[in-house]
Amino acid sequence: MIVLEDCAKSKAVTIFVRGGNQMILEEAKRSIHDALCIVRNLVVDNRIVYGGGAAEIACSNYVAEKMHEIPGVEQHAVGAFGEALDSVVMALAENSGLNPIESLGEIKARQANEKNVHLGIDCMGLGESDMKKQNVFESLQSKQKQLQHATQMCRMILKIDDVIQPSQYE
Repeated sequence: MIVLEDCAKSKAVTIFVRGGNQMILEEAKRSIHDALCIVRNLVVDNRIVYGGGAAEIACSNYVAEKMHEIPGVEQHAVGAFGEALDSVVMALAENSGLNPIESLGEIKARQANEKNVHLGIDCMGLGESDMKKQNVFESLQSKQKQLQHATQMCRMILKIDDVIQPSQYE
């Protein structure tokens, strides 16, 4: 049931949610909250990146190109970061019922060969891997925060294991 009445310049909105049980209601509330946060982020900063793993694949390809310029042990850490980006795409493909290794390999090769960073995993099976054409995108702000938080967690683990010296990366 959707009711919109006399909404000219209204500053308040009520969303009425009904569900079969409490778990369904909580999931609906979480989904609505997530959607509102995404809209808020896009209002604050309307820059986007294309979804379907396209951004992660483009970053992974770039990291793979540049890692050979880094000397010593850090080169391996950078390479592992690129592999971690690939694992995000593989999880997306697997959750979509696709072969993750095959899907990742195909899209990585196509992005590199076609120089098209909009190519990602076709989760909907539409036969089109160009996320720009499919209108699949994420806010840049959200993607930046995801990568920053994941990187911070990795750094914390490496510091705990004394693999890297904390003073080097502060």
